[in-house]
Amino acid sequence: MELTVLSGSPQATIRYGRVVGSALGPGTVIGLIGELGSGKTCFIKGLTAALIGIAEEDVTSPTFTFMQEFAGTLPLYHFDLYRIKGLADLSDLGFDECAYGTGVTVIEWADRAEGALPPECIIIYFEHIEENSRRLTFKACGEANENILQKLIHEIEGGP
Repeated sequence: MELTVLSGSPQATIRYGRVVGSALGPGTVIGLIGELGSGKTCFIKGLTAALIGIAEEDVTSPTFTFMQEFAGTLPLYHFDLYRIKGLADLSDLGFDECAYGTGVTVIEWADRAEGALPPECIIIYFEHIEENSRRLTFKACGEANENILQKLIHEIEGGP
């Protein structure tokens, strides 16, 4: 299943993250792919706020630590793979334990983990359109992940 949305501001991208974050369940893996400044961190701010209740301003990318863990009803593992050298680095980070565990795993620069991602996941592609405008394309594999996209569609269409 695939869905493409336009975001006209960082706040709109955060809102999409909130909608997705409110629908996540145990074992969900979300991969984010897009160039620097394309909205990945804004999306994660909303997702983390909805899932864990952490203030948006307290969420940053773990570029130098590679992974941040947030405690909550469901643990959230936030990976930033921008600086990894290869797939071998993932095992040192505990990637498999997180991605195949019972928490929620979100991976910035998920294209650098190609071949290591679970087959059932959500991949979101972020693309610059204009200064504050982004195109987000969601691709979901697996019934649970498709249900998450259905919730996003419902929210966008303004349903109850």
